[in-house]
Amino acid sequence: MQAIILRELVLPDLPSASGVELIGDSIYIVGDDSPFLYMLDAASLEAGRPTTLFETAHFSTGRIPKAKKPDLECLTALTLPSGETGLLTFGSGSAPTREIGFWVPLLHGSATVYPLALGPLYKLLRAQLPAGISLNVEAAAATATELWLFQRGIGVGAQNLVFRLPLEPTLDFIRLRTAQPPTIRQQVLALPMVGEHTAGLSGATWYDGRLFVTASVEDTLDPVADGAVLGSLVGMAEPGKSPTWVPLVQPNGQPYLRKVEGVAVRRRIAHGHYELLLVTDDDAGGSTALIATLRA
Repeated sequence: MQAIILRELVLPDLPSASGVELIGDSIYIVGDDSPFLYMLDAASLEAGRPTTLFETAHFSTGRIPKAKKPDLECLTALTLPSGETGLLTFGSGSAPTREIGFWVPLLHGSATVYPLALGPLYKLLRAQLPAGISLNVEAAAATATELWLFQRGIGVGAQNLVFRLPLEPTLDFIRLRTAQPPTIRQQVLALPMVGEHTAGLSGATWYDGRLFVTASVEDTLDPVADGAVLGSLVGMAEPGKSPTWVPLVQPNGQPYLRKVEGVAVRRRIAHGHYELLLVTDDDAGGSTALIATLRA
């Protein structure tokens, strides 16, 4: 399997891209220190009007300070049993300020935003973690029946995990329609190492019955502090199997040394051959979009 970048485009005025989804003719992106849900044209990648997720007085510099940001790392598209399509975005849960999320139903081209208090759900997830490991949810992906939340493992003893939750009961729980907590199934995901560091999960999506995932490797043992990026990886898993991982490389074959944060699939080119849309974050407020191919 190989993952090769075809082109890279700077995303101006879109800080710290952390999640991406593709719905119809539109691309949606969140940033971990921004109050907006950004929308781009899927064909041209031209920016449209962003949707305000929440009001803040801390965005005057173009980025919310690290200590105050909600750290929106997860973005997934889903369709409710009622047929309503929308976007779910979650904070990472790595600090008390990061236990918020939003449900954005997409109705006739307009977006209405519903805030979600994720503290009760994240308390359940923390109870599933090994002792001494902090919660750090970095990606989400929804099937027709399940919500998958991905824990990024950083530091000694940390593990990359996926929490599998039943979709409808979980949505009812976080929307305060029931006090009954959802059941949680946990699965450890083995990721490659680059040097002395294990890769950490960063993005996920379902497409064509397959799970597509991304990961990055940073020179840090702290789940909050950033480190030098040593590489990014792309993985794909057939139903019921663990992902197969490959390094993301530039057209000249050299490793791509920027942090990939999210993944969406633009199209299937042929059997086992896909065109991906990836978003990156340089930890200094800059973001890019990558068009890449993944070939099994």
